Parts: sequence; C-alpha cells; structure tokens
Amino acid sequence: MLAIDELRAHNTEIDFDVVCCDPQGNDELYFQQTQDMLRSGIRHVIGCYTSSSRKLLLPLFEKHESLLWFPAHYEGFESTDYAIYTGTSPNHHIYPMIDYMSSNFGYSAYCIGSDYIWAWESNRVFNDEFIRVGGEVLGERYQPIGGVEMDDVIEEIFALKPAFILNTLIGKSSYHFFRAFRAACVARGIDQVQEFPIASCNLSEADLNGIGSEAMDGHHSSSVYFSSVDSPENERFVQAYTQKFPQASLPPVEVEAAYIAMHLLAGALAQADANDIDAVRKAVCKQRFQAPQGEVYLDPVNFHSYLTPRIGLSKTNGEFEIVAQASAPVRPDPYLVDSSAEIMLVRHVAGDHEP
Repeated sequence: MLAIDELRAHNTEIDFDVVCCDPQGNDELYFQQTQDMLRSGIRHVIGCYTSSSRKLLLPLFEKHESLLWFPAHYEGFESTDYAIYTGTSPNHHIYPMIDYMSSNFGYSAYCIGSDYIWAWESNRVFNDEFIRVGGEVLGERYQPIGGVEMDDVIEEIFALKPAFILNTLIGKSSYHFFRAFRAACVARGIDQVQEFPIASCNLSEADLNGIGSEAMDGHHSSSVYFSSVDSPENERFVQAYTQKFPQASLPPVEVEAAYIAMHLLAGALAQADANDIDAVRKAVCKQRFQAPQGEVYLDPVNFHSYLTPRIGLSKTNGEFEIVAQASAPVRPDPYLVDSSAEIMLVRHVAGDHEP
C-alpha cells in the first residue's frame, strides 16, 4: 500500500483497484480467498508468507493463468511461469550465513527448527553445504509449530558445545527459544552471545519485538535487507513506512520485498496489458528498480530476483548492525546449481573481522 501511494503520487497513467484479504496464517483461508480473487478476474496477487500457502496456491495461479508475486525468503527448489519471486533464494541467505558463521565462529553447528517445510528444507540445504566445506552438524531437532518445550534441546546444546546454533524455528517457538536459551545461559554464568552464537535466516526487526528486550540482542541474521541499510532510498523508505504505519516495527525484509514487487509490477504494467501474463513476464524482466536495499532486477530464466546478501547483528534498540554484505546484487540460484558458500564474496563493513 505504501508503494501504491507513491505510484499514485508520481504516475498518473497507472492506477490500481486494490483488493486486500487477510488469511490469518490459515491455509484454508489462503486457498478460499485466493480462489475468490482469481475467479473475480484479478490476475496479479502480491502475497503469501508461509511456504505451505505458496505451494498450496501455485496450482490455482497456473489454472487461472495469473501471477503470484511472492515477497518472502524461502527454501528454494522451485520455479514456475506463474510466480515472480522478490524474496530471497537459498544462495542469498543460507550460503552467506554458512560462510560468515564458520569463518568467524567455527565448523560445528546445532540445528533447531519447527517441524515444517521451511525448516526441513533449509536445514537440508545447510547440512549439505556445511558438511561439504568441512563442517559438522552435532545435532538436529524439530519442535511442533508453536511448541515451547525447549529444556531438553537446551541441555543438549550445552552438552554438545557447538560453535554456533542454526535457528529455523518460526513464530512463537522461535521467540521462546531465544528467551529460554538466554535465561539458561545467564543462570549458568555463560555469555550466550560469545559462547553460543545463534544464526537465523528468518530473523527480522519485527521478530526482535516478539523476542523482547531481555534477549533480542547479539543474534546473527542472514538477509538481503535491514532497516539500517545506508542509502538515500532506504532513508526515504523507512521514514515513509514509519509515518504510514506508526504502530509497526521498523520495516522487515518481507515488507521491502512486497514494496519491490509492487514497483516491479507497476513498471511491467506500464509496458504490458495486465491480462497478458506472458507480456507482463517479459516486461518485468526488463525492469531495474533502485530499492531500499540497492538495485533489484529479475533473472529471466527462473523469475527470481537479483538481491544483495547481508549479515546483521541484532541490537537492544530493535535494529540490526550490518556486519557484512556482498559488494553487488547476487544472481538467484533457487536450485543451487552453480552457487557455493566458498565463492560467496562477502565484504565485512563493520566490526573487527578481516575481509
């Protein structure tokens, strides 16, 4: 909606009749609401957060020959003519995280995740590449979605002493783990940030609010956007976002990805009929958008976005300090055909680490 406000203010040739639905994280509602929209003639939907909802809805978009503009990080191994991906591929977040954490903390890890496709696939990709570069996964455990029984996991982590922890928990489970593990470390006189660093590929500013002030700091997040990105475009974006949504957190990566999707869609519709999906696909692949994170554009083969990987370190003020970033947008590789953590060039921009 922020992007649409901007487009309406600066482009009188394109207007949008917007229909908004809230599926409340419920796959059944996702399906019914999307089916109703597509049956009504809507051809472009910016939405989905969960992998389960996206996989459920893709057959609908194929059936109705419409486009899903998907603005979330995901586990990869997917490509379709009926989706445009403005969120990250696994080579944008999992591989840079492997490079950074192993180089700075060591080559042993413990994986804790939710019993859900995002965690299964993310941990599989992590395991394959981490072992390939000489790492060892000491343990891998899963919690039911929403589960908060973490005592056994925490004790196992203390016993195994991994160099770092990979967190692929989601929602309430993730927030509880950060708080419970920090409290357990404090009770043992352990500096959790230094001795048991936690890395995530799905930790954003919105999640820091969910964790709370007692445990939100000192965690590593691999992403392509943080609200602390230093650019004129991001300064304007954060200011506009916080003014429009004063009760929200600082803008997380999914917000920026949805904002990118709307601007890319508008650019494509300036050159193509909205109902001609093939023409829209061709037109959007010609777009280059100067996003808050930097320049973003699409790969014309897999319809995923070139994005700039970054590593952030969470702070007590609800922001991330960017401690490393790639020097340029990285080609999306959803099937991990050509990528490797060893060749992911990450430039440190803060802290005491050497490039």
